[in-house]
Amino acid sequence: MKITEKNLCILEFDKIRNMLASVCTTEGAAALALALFPDDREDIIRARQTRTTDAKKLSDAKGMPSFSSVKDIGDVCARALKGAILSPRELMDAAAVLRVSRALLDYSRANRTFTTVLDEVFERLLPNRFLEDKITRSILSEEMIADEASPALADIRRKIRAANSNIKQTLAKYTSGSYAKYLQENIVTIRNGRYVVPVKAECRNDIKGLIHDTSSSGATIFVEPMAVVDANNELRMLESKEQHEIERILGELSAEVAGVAPTLSLNYRNITELAFAFACAELSYRMDACEPIISEERVCELKNARHPLIDKKSVVPITVTLGGEYDTLIITGPNTGGKTVTLKTLGLFAAMAQSGLHIPADDGSRVCVFEKILVSLGDEQSIEQSLSTFSSQMVAIVSIVKERTDRSLVLFDELGAGTDPVEGAALAVAVIEDIRGAGALCAATTHYAELKTYALDTEGVCNASCEFDVETLRPTYRLMIGMPGKSNAFAISERLGLPAEIVRRANILVNTENKQMERILGELEEARFRADKELEEAKRMREEYERFKAESEKTLRDRLAASEKEIEKARAKAQSMVESARASSEFIMEQMDKLKKAKDSERLSEELAAARREVREHLRNNSQNFDPVEVKKRSENYVLPRALRKGDEVIIVSLGKKAVVLETPKGNEKVSVQAGIIKTKIDKSDLQLIDEDGGISVEEKKKRADGYRMSICRDFRDEIDLRGMTGDEAWSKVDKYFDEASIAGFHTVRLIHGKGTGALRNALWAYLKTDRRVSRFRIGQFGEGDGGVTVVELK
Repeated sequence: MKITEKNLCILEFDKIRNMLASVCTTEGAAALALALFPDDREDIIRARQTRTTDAKKLSDAKGMPSFSSVKDIGDVCARALKGAILSPRELMDAAAVLRVSRALLDYSRANRTFTTVLDEVFERLLPNRFLEDKITRSILSEEMIADEASPALADIRRKIRAANSNIKQTLAKYTSGSYAKYLQENIVTIRNGRYVVPVKAECRNDIKGLIHDTSSSGATIFVEPMAVVDANNELRMLESKEQHEIERILGELSAEVAGVAPTLSLNYRNITELAFAFACAELSYRMDACEPIISEERVCELKNARHPLIDKKSVVPITVTLGGEYDTLIITGPNTGGKTVTLKTLGLFAAMAQSGLHIPADDGSRVCVFEKILVSLGDEQSIEQSLSTFSSQMVAIVSIVKERTDRSLVLFDELGAGTDPVEGAALAVAVIEDIRGAGALCAATTHYAELKTYALDTEGVCNASCEFDVETLRPTYRLMIGMPGKSNAFAISERLGLPAEIVRRANILVNTENKQMERILGELEEARFRADKELEEAKRMREEYERFKAESEKTLRDRLAASEKEIEKARAKAQSMVESARASSEFIMEQMDKLKKAKDSERLSEELAAARREVREHLRNNSQNFDPVEVKKRSENYVLPRALRKGDEVIIVSLGKKAVVLETPKGNEKVSVQAGIIKTKIDKSDLQLIDEDGGISVEEKKKRADGYRMSICRDFRDEIDLRGMTGDEAWSKVDKYFDEASIAGFHTVRLIHGKGTGALRNALWAYLKTDRRVSRFRIGQFGEGDGGVTVVELK
């Protein structure tokens, strides 16, 4: 990459690095952030952008993963491979890498609904639960090795406790018995690692023993009574054995770490890569940024770009295009109007995009790949080097002219300033022509009218201006493409307090040509200002029309669909009625034919009565087929979930109407209900109780449940802070938190209760012991929060 560090600092890219480093959760990721540098290889740039975008997607879906401030263990692995015994701190750092590797792999595999380029990095993580648990179980803190580290250590410590107890019991006879009168104080203390009692100097011969120390005043001597000498000796031997056993345990653990050192190093590199990717995503969130399109064409198009180093509340978005129809942009306008910010935005966004960072601009913004970003910004005059403003600018311009290529972005601030205006303008035009001839993209700010005219007369060169509100005499910081700007020096000077007579005199002294130019520019600016307002109003009205049109078309489509359904139902009903009527008429004609044959029969009256009965029965059985009123029926499997009560909302199934129960029914009597203004009594079998959730459909319930699940996965964190709560309040939070953890797919969580008196921790542990969702729980280890945290593993 040929972009120099000096140019990046001028564009303030170093501040973007610091912003990125501040959101990194590990030291390794912060180091990568501070060393971040733009690349000029298109495939690498696209891969970096995809990595940041995928990290952002994962954060949206599952929340930000925890990296627990993992430390660099490169030196730890190197020392272990050389056979060195690692310290408890170093072993705990190795265990932390294994623990975070396991947690990140669980994070990746939980609720995986889409693939990302980070999946490969996640899958490269190699947890080792056996070694992780062994180190965690053996080492409680930097100074404390657990009794469970080995059976021998537990036995030695049991003997040490017994020896301490025996010594204290023996010495208790001195502090509370007949020897108490010889003691300065009735206490037992330690000197040189041995238990002693403080004896008055004048009574040293009354208690036989070994003198270990004296007080500064000489009034007290510390004596180890002969009765505990052997016990103290035994205690010192046990303490020596304890230290040897601890060293053996640390050596054994160090050997196991050496055995997996390559895996640990690989895990740390992958964790660092992931932490850096998620830091890029976090920075994108904070800047409200998006992934730019990496254009193969030689064009940069920034839509509503917001400089990330300007406060969000005051920054004014700019839309700027460089490349395509024009390769050079001449930016004019008043001082402090935003010209230099525009240049820095162009350069900074190109550097950010080529570094894999999202840019704070709207979707659809495009950035092409530059081999060089050449910058001449600010006043670089130097007394030490005898350089004036113009000379220092010329030094920078000479360097740019030597280095520019067809894949360069060149940015000039106040090109040609600091010397005679005529010569400066001529030099500026000549430099721009040279840059254009090399095929580079160029943007320059100026106050020279000659450059404005050059942009108007030259194809491929475009004017732009920073807007100035002539009514308030203040810059609006908006960039207007295609329009040259006025410097507004007179208006600004008068607003800042320069006497009006001086301003009027200066206006008279301006030559007629320049005055005519400024007048035309002023009229154009006012006309454009009015046109912009009219365009905004037209755009607002068009958006309102489009919204109304879309809503109307949707309503029309819905009504047409409903009408087609009703027509289809009516057509099917009519067909059914016709067929039923035809069948009924055929049956009646058949019965009439039978009667006609039997009219001379003696059993005519009986045949007639039987025919009438059969016709009525046939009509009754087929009435639902030709009855134009469709009678709805309640599902045969439906049972009222509870007894109806006064005030319940129900549905009259046969009518499809909502009603309210007026009186609580007794037994199997009909229910008094009111539907609208109609009051009636309905059989219970024709009523359906409306759900307490308002009768929400199954599809809507599923949609809401999916939305709730997605929100839980997106916002869930693997720890909850319960400090300051009572036991019942904390458990109420934890109970819900466990359910959310299950939904989010987390199996290990941390409950932060603080140390304090331990009352909150004990209350939580009492609940955890009886909760079926809990597989096991333990106090936090060093680096996890120690005694102020409980780590819970869920089933």
